[in-house]
Amino acid sequence: MINWEELKHIHVIRKLEGVLAQWFHTDIFFVDERGVVRNYDPRDKQREFKNPLTGALFFKEKAREAVLKAIADTNEKMFKSTDPTMTFAGPLGFETVVVSRVAVDNEFLGSVYAFSYLDNPATAEALAKAREYCKELGVDAAAFDGAVAQMRVLAEGEKKYLCELVDLVAEEIVTFHTEISKREERISALNNQLGNRYSYDSMIGKSKPMQELYTMLDKIKNSESTVLVNGENGTGKELIARAIHFNSPRKGAQFVTVNCSAFNENLLDSELFGHVRGAFTGAIRDKKGLFESADKGTLFLDEIGDMSPTMQVKLLRVLQEGTLTPVGGTEQRKVDVRVVAATNRDLKEMIEQGAFREDLYYRINVINLLVPPLRDRKEDIPVLVDHFLARGCKEKNVPMKQFAKRALEKFFDYPWPGNIRELENEVERVIVLSAEDPRVAVDLLSQRIRDFGENSKVQGVRVAGKLKDALEELEKTMIREGLRRTNWNKSRLAKELGISRAGLIMKVEKYGLDKRKMARGDAA
Repeated sequence: MINWEELKHIHVIRKLEGVLAQWFHTDIFFVDERGVVRNYDPRDKQREFKNPLTGALFFKEKAREAVLKAIADTNEKMFKSTDPTMTFAGPLGFETVVVSRVAVDNEFLGSVYAFSYLDNPATAEALAKAREYCKELGVDAAAFDGAVAQMRVLAEGEKKYLCELVDLVAEEIVTFHTEISKREERISALNNQLGNRYSYDSMIGKSKPMQELYTMLDKIKNSESTVLVNGENGTGKELIARAIHFNSPRKGAQFVTVNCSAFNENLLDSELFGHVRGAFTGAIRDKKGLFESADKGTLFLDEIGDMSPTMQVKLLRVLQEGTLTPVGGTEQRKVDVRVVAATNRDLKEMIEQGAFREDLYYRINVINLLVPPLRDRKEDIPVLVDHFLARGCKEKNVPMKQFAKRALEKFFDYPWPGNIRELENEVERVIVLSAEDPRVAVDLLSQRIRDFGENSKVQGVRVAGKLKDALEELEKTMIREGLRRTNWNKSRLAKELGISRAGLIMKVEKYGLDKRKMARGDAA
């Protein structure tokens, strides 16, 4: 079943409705498989109709009921037909309506009904008959005549464009329904998978990148080699370091962590290697460094890319020889520490720039682990959300909550630059803001998440000039945004747009939308 209520949130559909209203003065109605109009509420007295005849009819109860019945009868004809788009005489007999089927896998799910225009100037006889009928429905003659005077007679070319645009609205509804169904099936399949691991210690995720990461962690858990964890901020690099330690033979000893970017060079020197009394002002007693504290255990060096060249030399000596000298001391001390390092920086590029030692890089990069960003493992979003919801509700002693489908869709669309940390903070935020409401609605999400993607889309529609140029502009925009959304997967986008892959490639070349040209344009 199509979620008709959600269609009002779909940007492309809203814009197409705007185009139809501006160019053809048509009102668009979404009709479900039972013939019920789903985007009209008779209690809404403030609704503004774009077609003059709609306004004259819908504000009178008997007239409105007659029009809705006519829409239902037309919907029944579309159900029995196989044509994707058809035109019919309107409820009053002299006007014309356009109707497009909404069908998925040949199953009729409803229609898009566009009301209305004139094929030819109405004859006096047809108008007199319609005027009398309207009088019976409670519409006075002056209102009827005023509405008819504003109606447009469309040329053949305009009728063709109108039908194409109404059909495009129907196609967008099908695309939306298909995409949502795929997401639900993917989530369901993910939750029903057997044999795949749901977590590894405190890490959560069942996506393919996470399964590969779990497999790698299993392989290295008995190793003593140093490990370099690469990943963006907020991806959970420290959780991986903890998992390495607590699944290793060293799990009975200390796991010690230090953020190398949190200290200047002198303080980091003292923090890592310790100091002796009198080594500097304020050194009133001997202090053991973190390497010694982690003896027989694991030391996690976070943000190792921020370590100064001098500190890199000292760290390399400890890793190679297993000995260190405290600040201000002369005696070497032996330590047995497994080092796990992490960074969000490109160390190879830093080596080329002379900012990071190549010999240290190869010493810490014996085993390399890449943590995928959340945008590359969006299958894990429902799993992570459920985990954070359950934990947050338990900590705050509130009943378990659930995200509305629309809110979860927004989570899928958002790129999560802050990764898991940002997602966790957002879930905690909405738990607090939703108060006693068990359902987390989309309006509770942070504005950056709610509004993401809107600015990259067309903000208005062309209402002047040639229809052909405007349609090409709309087509170019849809293809450009589709390429970005699908990461330039032309086969997938062609399927979404309902055209052949060869046809899509021709349009990409026509509009200059190949990846390199768009990248140059974005940079400019």
